Amino acid sequence: MNRSTLGSALRELRKSSGLEAKAVARGAAMSSSKLSKIENGNTAPSVTDVDCILTAIGVSNEAKAEFMAVAREAATEVTAWRLVRRLGYSRKQQQVQALEAQTALLRLFQPALIPGLLQTPEYVRAVFTRESLGEVELERTIGARLARQRVLYSREKTFRFVITESVLRWRVLPPLMMASQLDRLISASRLPGVDIRVVALATQQTDFPSHSFCITDDRIVAIETAHAEIMVTDPKDVALYAHKFERFSESALSGDAMRSLVETIRDDFLREQETG
Repeated sequence: MNRSTLGSALRELRKSSGLEAKAVARGAAMSSSKLSKIENGNTAPSVTDVDCILTAIGVSNEAKAEFMAVAREAATEVTAWRLVRRLGYSRKQQQVQALEAQTALLRLFQPALIPGLLQTPEYVRAVFTRESLGEVELERTIGARLARQRVLYSREKTFRFVITESVLRWRVLPPLMMASQLDRLISASRLPGVDIRVVALATQQTDFPSHSFCITDDRIVAIETAHAEIMVTDPKDVALYAHKFERFSESALSGDAMRSLVETIRDDFLREQETG
């Protein structure tokens, strides 16, 4: 099996499982037509696509490892945001949710926005309103992102977030709504499997926050740039990002010190609201 025969191998695997294509597509958070194109070799599946399809089929860890090794032969994949927009941001959120459901450890570094799993409904709306989506797609996308957040309450998963202080001060919303968003961070930081750290502006730094990235276990790194999402699967590159994450994590505030900083910034927003 190689990447050129991956689609047909996935089709045979699904058929041998006895599952209908519609059921697998639904479990993999993709359309039946996309699954059909993958199985027939008309569309090259991404690493995420293969991961979600295999999980929907319910294969053994050994079989999954074999298929994923083939999927990762192309160590870097680039998907332009215009393509994501054409397919639908709500579907993208559902696909991310399917991937998060399979993840034991998620590490996310964010120097630009509050991470999606920690956003309030108002913050989510502000983020996607800037994409000029139609009203129906906007509501679907907001709902899909908020649905993802239920995973934070799983006792079988660990979430580690490192964000920069500038993210807390970036005025995505009016002052009162920003204060509510920071309250959401504080409450989420107390969940058993959630570790939120903030890199303070006053801290001497040894690295540079060039862009956000998310590490799924030690398998995939998703990098967001202005024009595209980049998926990295080469183990050496994944290790590079894991090292970068740890460097920021070590220099960041955590626990009560982190919450104290967030509360200070929140109170600044509240005072601005009162005097505005």
